[in-house]
Amino acid sequence: MPDGHSHNHGQCCGNEATDVDHAFEMGIEYSLYKKIDMDNLECLNEECEGSGKKVFKAYENRQNHTEFVTSDADEEMLFNIPFTGNIKLKGIIIVGADDNTHPSKVRLFKNRQKMTFDDARGKPDQEFDLSRDPRGDIEYSPKVVTFSSVHHLSLHFPSNYGDDVARIYYIGLRGEFNEAHYHGVTICTYEARPNVSDHKTETYDAVNRTIQ
Repeated sequence: MPDGHSHNHGQCCGNEATDVDHAFEMGIEYSLYKKIDMDNLECLNEECEGSGKKVFKAYENRQNHTEFVTSDADEEMLFNIPFTGNIKLKGIIIVGADDNTHPSKVRLFKNRQKMTFDDARGKPDQEFDLSRDPRGDIEYSPKVVTFSSVHHLSLHFPSNYGDDVARIYYIGLRGEFNEAHYHGVTICTYEARPNVSDHKTETYDAVNRTIQ
């Protein structure tokens, strides 16, 4: 039986290594939270002001239930999430408690800034029925074609499993990120620099005033 014991031990180690590698890869892929413009992120109907921002955190902290957002007047919540560039959204994870406070549905809207609950009554770009997921094991896959160029994402949670309030511990966003480029500013800076001292003419002054 020694050979059998040795084989099982090796297999166990291999599984542990695979789990670690998978967690590391998922941590890299679920890093879009770093690209959120947190100063302008909004969570409507949050019980404690600013608590909605705390659920956007590292993948490895998704099971940390010390930080969360709870709804206030009822179970409905709406997140307006601006990014510092454009993203291609490929996956979403929603972690709640294993009870009736867990949201039961999420509705996605792209590139509609400052949405209100009235706005969220309209047709979403996509929606998912949510299962209770206290560990963050379930990933929902948005349509890549629809969410391939997103600078603002709204997540509407209209309902939960029956409690008076909803609670969320983690919202994970997986995908690709592209920096925002402001070509107009770059061109103006480049064009205005060359001949200021050597060719300060009336024509240049007129062009320069137009650019500014």
